[in-house]
Formats: sequence, C-alpha cells, structure tokens
Amino acid sequence: MNQFSPLDLATYASQPLALTAPLEKIVAWEHNSDLLRNIHVAAQQLLDPIAIDKGYYPIKEMGELAKLGAFATHLTSQGNRFMTAIESTAQIAEVCGTTGFLSWCHQVMGFYLDQSENTGLKNRVLPNHALGNTFGGTALSNPMKTWANIEPMIMRAKKVEGGYRVSGTLPWISHIAPNQYCGAVATVENIGGATFDIFFLLAFDEARKGAWKLNQCPVFSGMEGSSTWQIELNDYFVPTDDIIADPAKPFIERIRATFVLMQLGIGVGIIQGAINDIRAVESQLGHVNQFLEDQADGLQLGLDGAVSRTRALANTPFDPSKDYLLDVLDLRIQGAKLSLRATQAAMLHQGARGYLMTANPQRRLREAQFVAIVTPAIKHLRFLSHQLLTEVTPQ
Repeated sequence: MNQFSPLDLATYASQPLALTAPLEKIVAWEHNSDLLRNIHVAAQQLLDPIAIDKGYYPIKEMGELAKLGAFATHLTSQGNRFMTAIESTAQIAEVCGTTGFLSWCHQVMGFYLDQSENTGLKNRVLPNHALGNTFGGTALSNPMKTWANIEPMIMRAKKVEGGYRVSGTLPWISHIAPNQYCGAVATVENIGGATFDIFFLLAFDEARKGAWKLNQCPVFSGMEGSSTWQIELNDYFVPTDDIIADPAKPFIERIRATFVLMQLGIGVGIIQGAINDIRAVESQLGHVNQFLEDQADGLQLGLDGAVSRTRALANTPFDPSKDYLLDVLDLRIQGAKLSLRATQAAMLHQGARGYLMTANPQRRLREAQFVAIVTPAIKHLRFLSHQLLTEVTPQ
C-alpha cells in the first residue's frame, strides 16, 4: 500500500472552485498524480468502511471527495480523462468497496449529463453534480437488460403537453434519496405507431413528491450504505427540459462500453485492498501461508495486467466497434473473477482474524460478490458476448 502524509482537507474545501454554467476546467484537478494521491489520502481519512457496510450513507464524505475531483475527470470540461476517473474510484474502493460503487454511480450520472445534447439540462445540473453539491445515481439496470434481450422494459411513459407522464416500479436503485436524482429510461406508449424510449432525469423533488415514492429494500448481506431503494412512480411528470436523450437507445449504445469499463475501478480497488490484507499478515503467518495457492505477488501481477488493459481501452472510450465492446465485456468479466479470487485468498491468508465482523477480508469478500452480480453481472456479460459473437452481419 502506498503511504502518504495526511491531507489538509480544510485547505482543499476552501479553494475557490467556482460554479459556472457550463462547467469549466478546474486547474486544481489537472495533475493526475496529485489528484489520485489526494483522493487516496482523503478516502483513508474520511471513510469508515465498517459503518458504511452496516448502513451509513457517506454523502457528506463524498461531497469532500468531489471537491478533490474524484467524480469529474472524465467530463469533457476536464479533458475526458476516463482512466483517471477509473483510478479515482479504485483509490476509494481500496478503502471501502461500497463508496467505490457510489463513486461509479456518481461518475456515470455525470457522464450522462455531459454527453447529452440538452445543453440547458447539462448547465443546470452538471456543475453542482461534479462538485458534489448535489448527488445522483443511475437506474439503467433494467434498460441495459432490456436491450440485451434479457427482460422487458419496466417504466412506461405517455406523451403529454410539455413532456411525458411516467409510471412503473424499479427495484434496487442506488445512490438516491429525497432531493437527489438519477438517470432513468421509459418506453413511450405510442398508439398507432412504433414505440420508442426516453432517457430522463428522475428527480426526487418536493414539487412532484406525490408522484414518486422510495420504498425500503430488504436487508442485503453487504453494501448497505449505498442508499439503495425501490423506486415507485405514478404518473410522474417529466418536462422536456429534463430529457437527457430522445430516443434513448442510440445514446445508450454509444456510451454503453464506457459505462461498463468505468466499473473496473470498483474491482481494481477491492483487489488491491485484498492484496494489502495478504501482505499485512505475511510477517506473522508467511511460514504457513506460503503453501496457499494464491500469493500477493501473483495476484498483483494479475491486477497490474488488468489495469494496463483498462488503460488501453480507456484511451478510446467511444470506439463503436464490436471488437471494442467485446474487449470491454471480457475485461469486466476477468475483473470480477479476479475480485472473487483475491478476496477469497485474503480470507485464507488471514484466517480467523479475517473472519471477524470488524475485519477487512470478510467485508471485501461480500464486496467482490457484489462486483460479480451487479448489472452487468458475469452471466449478463457472457450472455451479451455470446449475442455479439453469434449475430449475423448483413451482407
């Protein structure tokens, strides 16, 4: 693990990061090495992974991480530095996998706004979102599965004067709360014509409170601090000013590979944390742990290879080719598998001390399982890869 001196967070919080519309380049975020160092140190200082794992939603801490640039380097105004955004998530996930997941949620919500042609919406929401003054996640699990022919679209919309009325129930949507928001998709019921989908900003505001409801989910075995809710909409009005993309599908297809690629940061951080856990007991238990199949050096070699592949793919985030998407899907699968392998190894290396509820290894095991099942899960990734490999190209 890299060792850094404590970060004076008060200094960074007081820096004049001015809100502008549109969001402008922020000089304090320009240097990748300094930015990542600051995020790493701040995550260690700010985050309590045990409390977060049990249900504490670290929204205040995320606001401070945002001021360091943790959730914005992939945006156009900051130079589309996608690898830096992935590494930022990794620095956070190395400390706390739940907050690493929230980092990705926040980053992709900003990504949707950044890539939208709705300039008014972008200028109204993105600056505060990037700076962690407002917060929002993503509700694309169901649409992603719909367009992969796994399940039908849940949200339904009707065209009305000035916008749309949306109804439906979505399970398990994270990084949302009253006065927050997410990006969501609904199918428009077009009587007498072809149906189409809209991608919109779903805001849980006071003005429309009677039309939305956040229902509590069952208790999960981990990631309880992710503020995950069931969304229930009943005739929820979406003004045209809140449309991210219409139609939605071409927009999502253009950003889909990057959406998946950016998830690599969650796994990378969890894997590095597991390797750290193995090294932490090497001096005491190395004489017996040497007989275990997976060792820190081998896992680190695998992780470094995955990071190198991620870096290469992050250089061309909008590559529309099938081969690019297949490479991203394969890397995401390999990242999930390595997460499971590394966290299992850390538990075996630490033994009973790693099995305590206050220990890192047992928590990281559950975080790695989440990486393997969160949309797109390993099974969905393989399903989609099979579709892409077997589809017939028109002659």
